Amino acid sequence: MNWKFINFTAIAAIGICSQVLSGAPAKGITLGCRIPKDYFETHGKGESDITVHAGSYHLALKDANIEKYNIMTYSSMLPGIATLVPQPADMVHGCVVETIMSTCTVSKGERGTAGIVYGWLYNRKTNEKYGGLVCENYGDYSPDELETLLLSSLNELYVNGFEEDYRLEDIKYLHETIIPQKKYGTALVSLCFISYYHPVL
Repeated sequence: MNWKFINFTAIAAIGICSQVLSGAPAKGITLGCRIPKDYFETHGKGESDITVHAGSYHLALKDANIEKYNIMTYSSMLPGIATLVPQPADMVHGCVVETIMSTCTVSKGERGTAGIVYGWLYNRKTNEKYGGLVCENYGDYSPDELETLLLSSLNELYVNGFEEDYRLEDIKYLHETIIPQKKYGTALVSLCFISYYHPVL
């Protein structure tokens, strides 16, 4: 795949500075908060005798096929337009991917499980999809134990603010477990966003 990169930020900055220096008003558009749209699910695990961040965590990212991204994480709401898509086969080295991620790091011989549960809210009157709720947790749990905890967390979010107007349906549970034989082990699961809707105000 051939990529042509243009430094739009630098070009825009040069243009704005030129307008300001000349006394002309700067031109531009006002954008609202961008809304995550397409996402994929992934999971992985890794172990290392050296370290965590550049060791077991990186190898878990590699197992999940997201090691070439720069990873950013945020909290646990899914917009109504969010759509599950297949994981891309390729990625641009060093590009940014924003995620909802659960990560569990443990020492040799210990068990670590990372998990995510999410479900969709539907309007009780119109049946329109409103958005989704996501919960993450991790620790020394079996997959079944962690699922029970996550479902309890999801229900707590639901009944505190959404139950009256929305139904919670289409619940999905993702998990990864590791018992490392090396000094460090990391398990992770993630929702990774790859496109966004930008409202123009």
